[in-house]
Amino acid sequence: MSELTVERDGVTLAGTDEGDGTPVVLLHGLTATRRYVVMGSRSLARGGHRVVAYDARGHGRSSPAPSPDAYGYELLAADLGAVLDAAGIERAVLAGASMGAHTLLRFALDAPERVAAIAVVTPAYDPVTQDDPARLDNWDALSTGLREGGIEGFVEANRVERMPAAWQDTVRTVLRQRLAQHDHLDAVADALHAVPRSRPFETLHDLAELDGIPAVVVASRDEADPGHPLAIGEAYAAAIPGAELRVEEEGRSPLAWQGGQLSRVIAELAARAPV
Repeated sequence: MSELTVERDGVTLAGTDEGDGTPVVLLHGLTATRRYVVMGSRSLARGGHRVVAYDARGHGRSSPAPSPDAYGYELLAADLGAVLDAAGIERAVLAGASMGAHTLLRFALDAPERVAAIAVVTPAYDPVTQDDPARLDNWDALSTGLREGGIEGFVEANRVERMPAAWQDTVRTVLRQRLAQHDHLDAVADALHAVPRSRPFETLHDLAELDGIPAVVVASRDEADPGHPLAIGEAYAAAIPGAELRVEEEGRSPLAWQGGQLSRVIAELAARAPV
């Protein structure tokens, strides 16, 4: 595994490049890092794939954006293009969770010729409710909790107690572990304010333009992951031509949380990608 450093737009993006074979680029979600796509699993690289993973601007080891509002999807998608260029990859399988899923969709709409296949994991962006004041207030509460109270302030602002009791301890542990991976918590707080106000595309009908790109949508059931509604995943799968929908069995841990199983889904997708 080699380190990958990419300079763009006044930001230094930190990543890794491992393995040989079909290129797969991993994009994480808001407040996560590059580890939290396949949860540290290395089965893709060991299974004959070249895996590039990087921390989004302001996250993990990457540097903050040049201004607090410079975290929109057009910038995140341009960062992805810069990563591909720096790695010398012309065309790749893209696999992203939540913010990472929205980023790769924006990129695929802009540059479909550079996209071999897409794994859209736990999408949450709903064009209809994007500007809902209550929704934005919730994101601002998370941003404020992190900025003023650090990691514990962020955990408290998540109001984990509203979730089913069986998941609460796991979610609190994961939140603390994820936030501890960041060099710049203030930058993550900035992203928590800016990203939810950005639109990766205008309507779900826009996703019809991805016709011909092999796609899988990995959704989670609402009991364990209410922030990524199953209905949104189903809507994305219906909107992307030919997309396959994958969801865990009822009562099981979300597929998106199981790095080995998610890696297998991505590998199956890569096997039918015309790279």
